[in-house]
Amino acid sequence: MQHLGQLLEIKNSELARLLRFSLYGLEATLNQARAEFPLDPGAKVCDDVLQELHSLLQPAPPQQNTGWEDAPDDLKLSHLREAFNSDTELSYYLGNSQLQSQTDSDLWNEIQRKLLRIPEDLAASWRSRTLDMAQEVGAIADDSNTFQLPFIRDEIIYPGLSGTIQTQGLSLSQKALLNFKVTQDNTSDIFAGFLYLYLKFIEIDPDLHHALKSVFSFDVISLHSKLEQRHQYIEALSDRFQRTQKAEENTDALLILRAWIDMDEAIHSLVFIPPAERYSWWGKLQHESRRILKKVADQAINAGNEVRIRQLSGLYADICAFSKDDLQLDCGGIPGEVLTCLRVYARINQEESPGRVIFRSSR
Repeated sequence: MQHLGQLLEIKNSELARLLRFSLYGLEATLNQARAEFPLDPGAKVCDDVLQELHSLLQPAPPQQNTGWEDAPDDLKLSHLREAFNSDTELSYYLGNSQLQSQTDSDLWNEIQRKLLRIPEDLAASWRSRTLDMAQEVGAIADDSNTFQLPFIRDEIIYPGLSGTIQTQGLSLSQKALLNFKVTQDNTSDIFAGFLYLYLKFIEIDPDLHHALKSVFSFDVISLHSKLEQRHQYIEALSDRFQRTQKAEENTDALLILRAWIDMDEAIHSLVFIPPAERYSWWGKLQHESRRILKKVADQAINAGNEVRIRQLSGLYADICAFSKDDLQLDCGGIPGEVLTCLRVYARINQEESPGRVIFRSSR
């Protein structure tokens, strides 16, 4: 395991990235097999292997910096940090938490990731402002220096910086996805893209939470501080992806539809507090799953089934009859309204399946 750990620690290595995703898959497979065969003679050794995998896949500790970046007061981007923390419009969408970064490089990435969760027009305005303030201290935008996340298309999410501040930005990359031998022959490939993209986002963004009912039904849980919950969410996401693939091979329209509803729920259950705004970069990314789900529902209807799919939104009082086991937050959005739809309401051939939402308390 020593050499596995050494490879995983190498930054910007495609081999390290491939190994990490392979180990996530192995871990999910062993966990599932362990539950199915509790009396297997290899069960004890399997538990030891799972523990070793768990240790290997822990996120790397934050880098220790030296020199002028040791003290937050010495940040070149300190004025940007102060402006961001004091903006009341941002706090409406992001909550009242303050920026935590201790270096200019980390601060740039923390701010840019948060901008992915607010309405795109406001995000564009703030992104321009961050570039102006970076230029004032001798740093310039660098689209060529980005950390690549696997997905079904190429896209610069936000630029890196060069000059007086050196840091990577973030981008989507088809090539990174193809490293996992994912083809683009059918619509399920977008879920493969979501699977690998989410695994990477969970690694790099400490603000991510999950609200997946099958893992924990009573609260929105941090994936950064609750490592066991993080493990279980990743396992559930991987399992639903595999079940979706198997359903498509079966070609039964209703089996495919039910599998996609479950997968869509897992995708939308990766959330922030408050949840990302619907017309943010993050909100639009997740909505791609809902568009595919609608196509799958249409295919089931064309096969002779009665299908109704409804994304729940608006006033909570108006939709609560169509949902179950909902979660309540006291921040974000408008009091009394739905913040995000975790699971769609479905009516399939007279059989109802309730949706699930996060809503803002009316107090």
